[in-house]
Amino acid sequence: MKKFFSSLFWKISSTFLLILIVMSIVYIYISVTTAQMYFQETRQKLNNNIARHIAADNPIYMDDTVNTSALRQVFHNVMVINPSIEVYLLNTEGNILAYYAPNHTVKLKRVPLGPINKFIASNDNRFLLGVDPKNPDKQKAFSAAKVYYHNEFKGYIYVILGGREYENASQLLFGSYILKLSLRSMIIALIMALIIGIISIGFIIRNIRKIVYVIRDFKNGNLQARINLDGGGELNEFASSFNDMADTIVGNIDKIKRMDNQRRDLVANVSHDLRTPISIIRGYVETVLIKEDQLSKAERRKYLETILSGTDRLLNLVEELFELSKLEAKESLPDKETFSLAELLQDIHQKNLLTAETKKIKFNLNFENNIPFITADIGMMEKVFQNLLDNSLKFTPAGGEINIKLKKNEHAVIVEIADSGQGIAENDLPYIFDRYYRIKRVSKGSSEGTGLGLAIVKKIADLHSIIIEIKSEVNKGTSFILKIPIDLKLNTA
Repeated sequence: MKKFFSSLFWKISSTFLLILIVMSIVYIYISVTTAQMYFQETRQKLNNNIARHIAADNPIYMDDTVNTSALRQVFHNVMVINPSIEVYLLNTEGNILAYYAPNHTVKLKRVPLGPINKFIASNDNRFLLGVDPKNPDKQKAFSAAKVYYHNEFKGYIYVILGGREYENASQLLFGSYILKLSLRSMIIALIMALIIGIISIGFIIRNIRKIVYVIRDFKNGNLQARINLDGGGELNEFASSFNDMADTIVGNIDKIKRMDNQRRDLVANVSHDLRTPISIIRGYVETVLIKEDQLSKAERRKYLETILSGTDRLLNLVEELFELSKLEAKESLPDKETFSLAELLQDIHQKNLLTAETKKIKFNLNFENNIPFITADIGMMEKVFQNLLDNSLKFTPAGGEINIKLKKNEHAVIVEIADSGQGIAENDLPYIFDRYYRIKRVSKGSSEGTGLGLAIVKKIADLHSIIIEIKSEVNKGTSFILKIPIDLKLNTA
């Protein structure tokens, strides 16, 4: 039961009910205040000439003094006709000279003349409130007129329209009315809150419950769970955002699974590539130890050269792993300098020329004149070109050809390394730079590559804002085209 009443439905319903109650109280207050103001304005409009008639039709002054006896009779007659009023005679400064008010509880000796003069100046058409001498804390509707004696201004007749006794009686009746109105308004507010809470809030909570159920289902492993709501509004936007988030999560999970599978493949490939040279080294070392006295000098040298070759292969593989790890962790950043790309490619050509001749591969270098200098990390750029050349040398058969072309356009220096090797299948092209992707091609007499060399190429190219394009046809060859910006801005982000 406690959980039920602490639910979102009851919290929203209670809040909405409280708002309705507050609004009802405010509405009652505004209605009562407006009704009181309207009542006073109406009273003033109906009685705005009463002070003028008193001043014009009665001998208020006699021999330049207040006619007290006549004035008292006049005030009494007026009060008999209209017992709700109070009549005061003021001098020119607003001091009370005479008055007729029940119970003689007048608390002021002087009445402010500002509202009185405004009332007279507006020809009795402006709604104004004045001070009640019997109750200075309240302002009331009034009527006022100037008093003259032999054309000489003597003071004012000031009439409060609704004296204190009348006000007390009206408040008693009005209080009963307000109580009834309040009770009716409160009952209506409660009924409306109940109806709106059941219909509107229930509809909203139903959609929220649907959202909660789907989220819980998604949490419990149903990755296909999605929120379907009718209509628009914030809840629909929330549902759409959740669905987009769920799609992203599912996509990331699939990507992680693919990455995990590729990682497993890489571990298997690297393990194989590590095991092969280690096995070779171990085998030849054991042979040298077992047949130490039986081996000729030439055989011993051959075995040691094989061990050295396996050691170099093992070292290169480990270095590539460390290099790629540092690039991915952004621990290896470019140390830029300005240099001639043509000279760098000539050095690389000379270093690899002997290897190409040994494999009976034709190796050519062609470049245009006036190739501009570039600004980059010369060591990283050498690594890029060497890795691409190693890839071409590995998969180009004897009698094949490798060409390096260097040219320029308005914005970049373009390096193309093309071979006449096996080529790459079209479905492999989008993945050849992925760290964990293993290209399904085999060079004669060698094991499959791990793909680390090309992954390193891509990381370095990204650091230097170099664009790489690939063109390849199976059994016809592959071309790597690098577009190096002339005004190179290193991308170390």
